[in-house]
Amino acid sequence: MAVYTHLSAEDLADLIGHYDVGELVSAKGIAEGISNSNWLIETTGKNGNGARFILTMYERRIDLDDLPFFLDLLDHLSATGAPVPRTIHDRMGASSRLLEDKAVALIEFLPGVSIDRPTPAQAYSVGRALAGLHLASEGFAERRANTLRPQDWQAIVDDAGYEAIASIDASLPDIIRSALPDLLDQWPDHLPRSIIHADLFPDNVLMLGHTVSGLIDFYFACHDITAYDLAVTHVAWCFEPGGQEFRSEVSRALIEGYESIRPLSQNERDAMPLLARGASMRFVATRVQDWLDTPADALVTRKDPVDFARRMQYYQRTGAEVFAR
Repeated sequence: MAVYTHLSAEDLADLIGHYDVGELVSAKGIAEGISNSNWLIETTGKNGNGARFILTMYERRIDLDDLPFFLDLLDHLSATGAPVPRTIHDRMGASSRLLEDKAVALIEFLPGVSIDRPTPAQAYSVGRALAGLHLASEGFAERRANTLRPQDWQAIVDDAGYEAIASIDASLPDIIRSALPDLLDQWPDHLPRSIIHADLFPDNVLMLGHTVSGLIDFYFACHDITAYDLAVTHVAWCFEPGGQEFRSEVSRALIEGYESIRPLSQNERDAMPLLARGASMRFVATRVQDWLDTPADALVTRKDPVDFARRMQYYQRTGAEVFAR
């Protein structure tokens, strides 16, 4: 989440007036994240008791033709009882609107906090929630292809150019050149697939103590390899900031939590080291793109791609050891 587009109080009040949520009380820009503009919205509520929502304006890396998929998925998962915010539809029943030629959506606010350094108990709960999400999505008929697969990582890197990438860190071009060919050649196509979140970082999980109260930010969700989603989450949760220290106790808890709901097949477990290297490369590539493309005056913190290059190198060194039972 971030703020790239600045809206006046009048613009925001007019927009909120199209929803049956009461009158606008306040709107606060949210600085975390890198793809969309977001505000925490407070209104008087339908009954005057007050209410909170998240307003999202879709800025980049999202094809607006995919927006119905994302918003319908939230509604489907929420209806199954998954800890996922529902979409707030406007007075005409629409799940999104256009404002200044950009699509916006109002999303239910869920209680909870995002954690910076998860405990094993929290990681266990996240593993269970992720597996539950995969099972809950089985009845969702809509499909969206993953637009960030290995060939897309290569295209992002090629478009950025290695000279520009070296301006971020001199070691980064060689790390990418050594990793991408194997990922492109060995990426598995035989594993089970489902709807996946594809971006389940700690800041996309809300927790109350050790309990997951919300899974949010589904704007990379797609139909792809189910175990890849666990690999993405493993990459995101199991390292200290900077990617230089692996937290084995968090890793074990995350996988145990996942398998308490959806056990991995042997083929999936065997593929996890490769999937984790690929998940790391996905974030190297997109963070390179974001680092080079983010405007200097945007209310957003750029994220270092070298962090994920280190994680990728860790999986390369350790192989199956990390995921052994």
